[in-house]
Amino acid sequence: MNIEQTVSTAVASLALGNVFTFDDLVRAVQDRRQRTLRVVELADLGDHDGICAVWLITESEDLVLHAHSDSVLHRQQFVLHEFAHMLLGHGQGDECSVEDVLLPDIPAHTRGRLLARQDLDSDREIAAESVADRLAASIRGSALAESRYLEIFG
Repeated sequence: MNIEQTVSTAVASLALGNVFTFDDLVRAVQDRRQRTLRVVELADLGDHDGICAVWLITESEDLVLHAHSDSVLHRQQFVLHEFAHMLLGHGQGDECSVEDVLLPDIPAHTRGRLLARQDLDSDREIAAESVADRLAASIRGSALAESRYLEIFG
């Protein structure tokens, strides 16, 4: 896998340009997947639990659950990493449904998917983190551009 090419293709496929807002990104992901996308913070989940975020698929929507962090940028990275998995098509055939995750008898494929997130050296995780980094840079660029505009033009 050529990770750089994969990352560039995934980001370019959004057709958002080099600078965009988080809301622009959410709309683009929803349009691409033709599903509602909802992001929810789980206040009781923390970095110490070993899972920063997880992408769940229901019948009607994509749901990203993420841990709390005092750092807005850190929380954003959790979410962008899950968006990256969506954009890279990593969930195809190995999705977790809400029912799978919330039931006490967690199916093997769900456990495997959650545990795979700990393998940070895999090509899938490296690509997802690289896409998330690119998305974050574009969002930061948008925030900086808007703030400079306000500084100059009030």
